[in-house]
Amino acid sequence: MRPADIEHIAVPSTPALRGELLLTGLSTPDPVRDSYRSSLRRVGFDGSDTLWSRGEADTAPAISPDGRWVAFLRASREDTGATARAQVHVMPAGGGEAVRVTEFLLGSGEPVWSPDSTRIAVTARIPEPGRYGSTDPRWDTEPGAAAEAPRRITRFDYRVDDVGFLRDRPARLHVVDVAAALAPERPARARPAEPITLTDGLASVEHPAWLDDETVLVVAPRDWDVAESLHSDIYAIPVAGGSPREVVRSAGQVVRLAVDQAGNVWFLCNAFDGFAPVARNHGLWTADVPPGGGGPVVPRRLTDPESVACAPEAGPPVRFGDGVLVGVNNRGAVELRHVPADAETAPLGELALLAGDRGLVRSFAADVTTIVAVISTPHSAGELVLLRDGTATELTDWSKPLRGKGILPPEELSGQAGDGYPVHGWLVRPEGPGPHPVLLVVHGGPFAAYNWGLFDEAQVYAAAGYAVVLPNPRGSCGYGEKHARAIIGRLGTDDAADVLALLDLALEQSDLDGDRVGVMGGSYGGFMTGWLAAHHGQRFRAAWSERAVNAWDSFAGSSDIGWYFAENYVGTDPEEQRARSPLTHADRIGIPFAVVHSEQDWRCPLEQAQRMFVALRSHGVETELLLFSGEGHELTRSGSPRHRLQRFEAVLHWWARHLRP
Repeated sequence: MRPADIEHIAVPSTPALRGELLLTGLSTPDPVRDSYRSSLRRVGFDGSDTLWSRGEADTAPAISPDGRWVAFLRASREDTGATARAQVHVMPAGGGEAVRVTEFLLGSGEPVWSPDSTRIAVTARIPEPGRYGSTDPRWDTEPGAAAEAPRRITRFDYRVDDVGFLRDRPARLHVVDVAAALAPERPARARPAEPITLTDGLASVEHPAWLDDETVLVVAPRDWDVAESLHSDIYAIPVAGGSPREVVRSAGQVVRLAVDQAGNVWFLCNAFDGFAPVARNHGLWTADVPPGGGGPVVPRRLTDPESVACAPEAGPPVRFGDGVLVGVNNRGAVELRHVPADAETAPLGELALLAGDRGLVRSFAADVTTIVAVISTPHSAGELVLLRDGTATELTDWSKPLRGKGILPPEELSGQAGDGYPVHGWLVRPEGPGPHPVLLVVHGGPFAAYNWGLFDEAQVYAAAGYAVVLPNPRGSCGYGEKHARAIIGRLGTDDAADVLALLDLALEQSDLDGDRVGVMGGSYGGFMTGWLAAHHGQRFRAAWSERAVNAWDSFAGSSDIGWYFAENYVGTDPEEQRARSPLTHADRIGIPFAVVHSEQDWRCPLEQAQRMFVALRSHGVETELLLFSGEGHELTRSGSPRHRLQRFEAVLHWWARHLRP
């Protein structure tokens, strides 16, 4: 796989399933237009695949409970203003013209149908007058970003990476009357009717789910966001109007919410005290929410906190048979597991494995006796897999063009660190006899993990002639909560030992060149790159540090999450923060060192890169600073296709200079 081949990475979105109707959005990068193309596809259980919508940016299909309609998000590249952003559209399930039913200035969230198929609940951010293109009635103009009024900030949680400022555009709950929007007498080009806004701007809400035809559940910060809290709870919002009612008080952060047809509430959540959410496994929880009044109920955890790490990125829980489907992180796989509805903190071994062994379940849906999952494997960015009657059938082959460009298989590595602790990861080996130069690539997080799914970076580097080592050291997710929390207050110790142990294990291969090794990584992986370059620099020829945490003291005050994240992982002692910062040890770095960053990164702000670059240059290190404009922390995953391509080209140029493949 070459850098330009990213245009062949086709990733399906969460499928929508009702009876024989199966829809998904299929997204691919388009470097020529510097955008992502996404269309809705209808896939038959026989493997047929047809284009179902005519838009170029259609996503998030949702089929109405009665099966008559499909709601989805569509953005328009040709328009400006609200219609250029994602808005909810509705069309007949059998196909036809799409009708736009929302016109939110900043775009709409994903549509959620009411049980009676007459209304749609969405969240949408509503800006203060005079911000983000809205009109201030005092001036009757739409000021540009540079002309907006100053922001008055009184809390720590005022912005987040890849979203921006939060408190001047809260996410509010809205309900759309679909019947009125689809009325035959409505003119074809008429503007959508105003939705009913059900929540105030005091708290941002997310994850709407209908409890019944008259009540929508949402997730909101604790106590309706009266003060900073990392806890979130479930609130009931009456469609007829009225105050939000707290119905479930969680043990931590509710990240996914679902209600089954019987009105049972299921959600994913972790558990922690105070402001310490890091490295805590998400579990499956349930609560019996009464339809009327009453105080908040106490939820029940169905999965074991230590061994079961539910994967929120795979989607919300789905009721199926006598249990619930969830995605679970397990040793580099995201598996589809079945949790019995009456389980009590069940360990991983008691949860039936349905799909995803040596794969990555990206999303899933179910209807009656049928399950459909989007699964990525080492050779696929994601395909639709039908699970029915105990049989798994792959319905699509959207990654075939990418495989035609060449995909190299990952090899699983297992061994021990110096203290006897087990280490695990992968090696992606180039073609040819070698000896191959080696790239040690450390993931971010640190509460994350490399997995069995196709990884474009490893493929590009291996195709260019590098053996790529991908470790999941202590601190990673999917190996038990104790594994994840082993580095709390100990960054750069056991995690560094695990990374180097897996590198040594890979270097036992005769076709890998231990004298030509480079280290690279982003975010926490960027931290580890700087740390290893300073403390084990003799092991490496050069380093590539990307969107890194280099100085914990300034990170604590400048990062969107720094006000609690730094304290959780390092502590509050200034001396300890400096001791755990690669910047402090920059004078020990002697190898060529690339500092790479995005200008709009609010997770690891730009000053982290600037300080490291200046320190290295001041010490005479061969270094360069590569900045990407207009990008945030997620550049390598969801940044503009052109920037992703340009980054790959810069990476390969750097390593060609220093490792000579």
